[in-house]
Amino acid sequence: MPKMKTHKGSAKRFRRTGTGKIMRAKAFKSHILTKKSQKRIRGFRKETTLGKGDVKVVSQRMGSKN
Repeated sequence: MPKMKTHKGSAKRFRRTGTGKIMRAKAFKSHILTKKSQKRIRGFRKETTLGKGDVKVVSQRMGSKN
């Protein structure tokens, strides 16, 4: 059986922490920023954890055994 290849699109969008959580960037930061408050825009800079429903799929695509 050949090795599983890492899905490069997923590898660029997600990262795994030391404890095994998967982190992702927040959405809504790319355009139409004039109507969004500065406080809201600053919040988009931070990463957040991936939702429970997506963890299994993203882990497989990143080539992880978990």
